[in-house]
Amino acid sequence: MPIEITARHMNSAPEAKTYAEDKCAKLMDLFPRIEHIHVIMDVEKHRQIAEIVVQAKNHIRIEADETSDDLVNSVDVAFERAEKQLRKLREKVQDHRVKPDIM
Repeated sequence: MPIEITARHMNSAPEAKTYAEDKCAKLMDLFPRIEHIHVIMDVEKHRQIAEIVVQAKNHIRIEADETSDDLVNSVDVAFERAEKQLRKLREKVQDHRVKPDIM
């Protein structure tokens, strides 16, 4: 399961990349159907932007982004949003299953 991390308009920030990789590993542990994660970190003047694109099985594509003054905070919030979307999608699929009547 490949993890792709892109840093735009910033010098190499290994601590930010390792932090994003750790978050990706946790997300993949929670949702085993994930096929690919792409994390894009961008800097524009004082804005730190983090965007996450998750590709999963059955043509599922989740996108989440956040802009703030701190890159680590942006990454945290973006991963929380992606996790929330994945949880909602998983619950939606599980709720439609037929439950057998026991009587």
